[in-house]
Amino acid sequence: MSSLITLDHAWYRYPGREAEGEAESDSWALRDVSLTVESGELVGIVGRNGAGKSTLCLTLNGLVPHFFHGDLKGDVVVAGSSTRSVTVPALIKHVGVLFQNPFEQLTGVTDTVREEVAFGPENLGVPRDEVESRVDRALASAGIDRLSERHPFELSGGQQQRVALAAVLAMEPSILVLDEPTSQLDPVGSDEVFEVIGRMHRSGYTILVAEHKIEALAEVATRIVVLAHGKVVMDGSPRQVLTKRELLEFDVQPPRYTTLGQRLADRGLRSKGEEPLTLDEAARMVSDLLGQDHA
Repeated sequence: MSSLITLDHAWYRYPGREAEGEAESDSWALRDVSLTVESGELVGIVGRNGAGKSTLCLTLNGLVPHFFHGDLKGDVVVAGSSTRSVTVPALIKHVGVLFQNPFEQLTGVTDTVREEVAFGPENLGVPRDEVESRVDRALASAGIDRLSERHPFELSGGQQQRVALAAVLAMEPSILVLDEPTSQLDPVGSDEVFEVIGRMHRSGYTILVAEHKIEALAEVATRIVVLAHGKVVMDGSPRQVLTKRELLEFDVQPPRYTTLGQRLADRGLRSKGEEPLTLDEAARMVSDLLGQDHA
């Protein structure tokens, strides 16, 4: 594997924060973040609101610092280039970003899903035949082939978010950055989006997902990074991070299945050991306990 993303002692402060009378350490949205993401990883970024998750996402496609400006210290390198030295349009070729509200990411100027997904590559001047091929692949990858002739604004929230994701995929980035992509979706819509995320990862994409839905991340992520007050405070595999009781110190709730296992162990109903992360693991744990009761 090769590193696609490297943050080297990165600090970032939004414009005007230094003039608001805050303590120096409190004025920075990111504080001394060092992080490397390898090709093919699916990294879940978790933390309470205000921990720096969205800001971290914005550094990866150059909106920080080129659009939001402010103060950026340290270095952020994406696909071999420092984000200071390349433009946002140049980074878009490598990094596709999906934000929280799908409605805000739809252009509003197209009549069909197919036209919406084609909008980005068409504006980059991609040849028409190649645009059609990209759109076909993106619709298939997002699982929305059947919606290609529907109007984007006639779809459900989950379907709209998958349209927005397909539009990102049509730009053919190597990295996907998803900033709380299911925060405004119902459970069905959230499941649809996470199903696509898992499929994208299995097809070879490098993905970073900032999310509050810990159970869903536990199912798909290869790695979890916890942010608190703009700093990386935990980093490891889902099992290494999400089963740690210290998560609560950073206002991050572990998966409910892990909490169940810990409470059963605390009450002496099971031996302390590997905690369940997923529903399947919790079901096996309960089945084992019932088997013991009948023994």
